[in-house]
This record gives sequence, structure tokens and C-alpha cells, in this order.
Amino acid sequence: MQFLRVYLRVLRLLGSEKRIAAMLVVANLALAAAQFAEPVLFGRIIDLLAGAQAQGKTLKWDDLIPLVGAWVGFGLFTIAAAVTVALHADRLSHRRRLSMMAEYFEHVLHLPLGFHTATHSGRLLKTMLDATSNMAAVWLSFFRENCSSFVALFILLPMSLFVNWRLASLLIVLVILFAAMTGYVLRKTEGKQGEVERYHNDLAERASDALGNVAVIQSFTRVEAETRAMRQVTTALLNAQLPVLSWWAVMAVATRASATLTLVAIFILGTSLHLQGLATIGEIVTFMNFAGMLIGRLEQVVGFVNWVFLIIPKLQDFFQVLDTQPAVTDRPDAKDAGRLSGRVAFEDVSFSYDGRRTAVSEVSFAVEPGQTIALVGSTGSGKSTTLSLLHRVFDPDHGRITIDGIDLRDMTLLSLRKNIGVVFQEPMLFARSIEENLRVGKPEATAEEIAVALERAQASEFVSAQSDGLATIVGERGRSLSGGERQRVSIARALLKDPPIMIFDEATSALDATTERQLQAALDAATKGRTTFVIAHRLATVRNASRIIVFDHGKIVESGTFEELVAMNGRFAALARAQFMAGTEAPAPATAAP
Repeated sequence: MQFLRVYLRVLRLLGSEKRIAAMLVVANLALAAAQFAEPVLFGRIIDLLAGAQAQGKTLKWDDLIPLVGAWVGFGLFTIAAAVTVALHADRLSHRRRLSMMAEYFEHVLHLPLGFHTATHSGRLLKTMLDATSNMAAVWLSFFRENCSSFVALFILLPMSLFVNWRLASLLIVLVILFAAMTGYVLRKTEGKQGEVERYHNDLAERASDALGNVAVIQSFTRVEAETRAMRQVTTALLNAQLPVLSWWAVMAVATRASATLTLVAIFILGTSLHLQGLATIGEIVTFMNFAGMLIGRLEQVVGFVNWVFLIIPKLQDFFQVLDTQPAVTDRPDAKDAGRLSGRVAFEDVSFSYDGRRTAVSEVSFAVEPGQTIALVGSTGSGKSTTLSLLHRVFDPDHGRITIDGIDLRDMTLLSLRKNIGVVFQEPMLFARSIEENLRVGKPEATAEEIAVALERAQASEFVSAQSDGLATIVGERGRSLSGGERQRVSIARALLKDPPIMIFDEATSALDATTERQLQAALDAATKGRTTFVIAHRLATVRNASRIIVFDHGKIVESGTFEELVAMNGRFAALARAQFMAGTEAPAPATAAP
């Protein structure tokens, strides 16, 4: 069953703590054995007293002390063992919870951008917090309660056949009927609970979206509409949850009824057997205690099964993410590339996102160290995909990309990305201080290096004007800064990294014209000696590029300097004329070819 597969996988995650886990299992075995021995000893004491009374004898404490002592000893051992198990189980479950949270977090950070594009960050966070907390509760309840319950039900209960096989058989049959009833309820509600969890995920995603876009909601007067949509999701969730709860309510009532019926059945059968001389009073008392103990265990197990059943979809979401493999990984023989000089070559590179529609087709070009290459073309023409292949967000389907003659796949991802600095169109700042955001590029940077990076990115003035300077917290995604300020911090972060290869993906799109001109001059100075790739829609920003590569439908259709491409009167010239007619700076007039 799905229930057992998920439950066993959660238990297998204790592998790194196997010594303590094994110790706790042994302790639970001893605890279950002690709990089994107590009613047996109590029954023997009753038989001893009843036998003496029937024979008209008077017992002395010396006759009872061995059995009473053993009974008390097992009772004290049970208390001590339970305390020991509870203490270590608590520590184990919390330790593993934090460890699994860290493993999940690290794994998610290694997953490709395509995965993150398709998966909501709010859902990933909810999955991490819900699943790790629930797994901790599973481990805790297993060692505190369920391990000894399973031992009692599947090992010690059959051993009760040696005490009185007739009474034991009745008890075993009742337990089997109870287990069958629980399995039936599980099968009836399994699919429904998966639907409930899907509504929970929808709820988390919708709430995260709304809270992350409060400004839009208020500006477009969407408060009531968003609230109404949220209520619709909660109503659908409740409608899906109620049938599941109804089945488990029936199960709870059945459990209570089973408790009463089991005790009555044991008493009636035991009395009948006693009248036939097939059971002693002590055995009846023993099995009444067995029944009470097992009923408590069954109620405990049913409650646990009910709870685990409700959380299984959360755990499945967690395992689904853990089972997702990164599309780009290090080869077993990948080497640390060290610091590269920046000679880049694309050799007949093709790539498709879905295997059907080609995003980049047969792209070939070479770049010498220190050159600035501009990639231009309409939206969806393959520019960003090409540069994503350069820093191995994806690997090409055909062809290869080399830096300094080394195939990217022959160097480790870490060493490759240390050599490349990327300034994205969306600045992507952390809700931390300006200095912490800058140090993402170079954690060990000195104050002088930070100051130089800010100066080159034209960010010194606005940073010094902040209330706390570099210590200013920029808020979620840098919202306390303007768009241009966020982008300048992003550029300073990349400059601080000091890589031999730089990629600017529409890095100046959020800047005003004055700041853009200032920044362009700074970038020209900052990128000297580095191989630089620029994606730009405003063609005026790439006039000074060593070469401009024009993309259309994933292919390179033109290549040359600004003046050469205008003179060709082709695709680039058409783009330039369109921008000129839209009011941007006109392209330089073409000079006649000699």
C-alpha cells in the first residue's frame, strides 16, 4: 500500500542515526516484553491466591514475594525504559528534522531554473516546513509509542497462545477484524486525501502570490476579489476534507465499540472456559489485561494511521522534490578549471526545452578574451537561451561550448560559475543589507573593493545617502530601493566577483537615460580585459561592442560591428530603423563600401 511505502521511506531516512535508532528499537522490544509480562505475573498472583483460598490455606508473604517482586520490577523497568526512550527519541527526531530541512534546501538550490520556473516558491517552502515537521512527529511517535505497539501486536500477541490458546485465538481474531476494518477505511479515503492536499497547495500558492503583490492588489482594487477567491479555495478544501473526516469519525466510533465488545467477549469466553475447567481465574484476568492493553494499542495505532494518512500527500510532495534530479551535473571526471582567460567558442550548438521546438539551432561563433559581444534580436529569438548555455543553466543537445579550449562539461560547475558574473534583467536582491547583497559576489571582499565596485556601478552616491549606508536592509527582493538602485547594486555585486567573463542581460533596462549613460561609461572601464556578453534591446547601448550577433528564431542571421550591420541593410538595420522611428537614438549613417 501507498501508506506503507511512504511510512517505511520516512523510517529509512534515519539511516545516518542508525546506532541510536537501533538502541531505541531494542529498548522498545524490552519495554513491550515488560508490559506483556506484567499481566501474566498478575494472573499468576491471582491464581496463587485463588488456589490457596480454594484449598483453605493461608499464604505468607514469602510465598508471594517472588511473583510480586517480579511484577513490581517489571513495572519500574517499564517506567525507566519509557523515560529513556522518550528522551532520546525527542532529540533524535529534532536533530533529523533540521538535517532533512538542510538537505532539502540544498537539493532545491541545485535544481535547474526550469524547475523553479514551473514550481511556485511558496509551495516549495510550505512543502519543506510541513514535511520535515511531520517526519519529526512520525519518528517521535514511532519510537515513543508505535514500535512497542507493533511488537505487542505482531510478536507478543501470538506468544499469548502459550498462556491459553483458546482465549488468545479469540483476541487474535478480533485484532485481525479490526485491522481489516482500518484497511478498508484507508482504501476508501486515500484518493480523497490527495485531493485535499492539492487544495492546500493551491491555498499556499494563492496566499503567497497575493502577499507578494500587495501593491498591485491595492492599486487595482483587487482586495475583495482576492479575498473572495481565497474563500472559494477554502470552501472547496473543506468540501473535499469532510468526507475523509466522516470516514475516520466512523472509525473512531468503531474503535470504541470494539473496545467494549472485546472485553465482553473475553470475559464471556473466559468464564465459559473456567466453568469447563479450561481456564483459570488468573488466565481470565491476564487476558482481560491483555485485551485492555491491546485495545489501547489499537486505538493508538488507529489514531496514528489516521494522522499519517492525512499527511501522506505532504510527504509525497517532499519526496517528489527530493527525487527530482538536476538536469546539469558534474561529470565524474570533471576538473577544477581554475581562473580562465575567457576565450569562448560555440561549436554547432543546438538546444530544445521540450524536445520538439528548437530554441537554439546550429549556433557557432568564437570570442577572444577581452572582447565585448552583443546579442540582439526580437523576444524569443534565442539570445538568453544561448547565454544560459554558457553558464550551464542547461546543456546543449548537440554541439559543444568551450572556454579556453575546455568543454564546459569537463569542468566542475562550481569552477565554471566562479569564472562568470551574471547581471540579470531582474536584480534579484536578498532581504538583507546592501553589504550582504554585495558580498554574495565575493564574501571575503575588503571595504576598498566594495567601494570600487559601487563607484564603477554608479551606486556610491545613493548608498551613502541611505540611513544606514551599507548596513541598510533593502527589504524583500530589494523593494525599499528604486528599480535603478536595485539594478546598480546587482551590477556592483557582479563587478565585485571580478570574473574573467561577464554577462549583462538587459542590465540597464531599469535605469533612466542619464544614469544609463553614466553607467555605460563605467561598464566600459570595468569590463576591459574581460570577455563580455551583452543582451540588449536598445541598440544604442551596444554601439561600441566588438561584434554584434543578430538572432532570429534561434539562429544567427547576421554578425558584425554596428556600422557593418547597418550597412548590410538587413535584419539589424530593420531593428535599428524601428527603434529610430519609435523615438530612440538613430543609428549612425552607413558609410559606402569602398
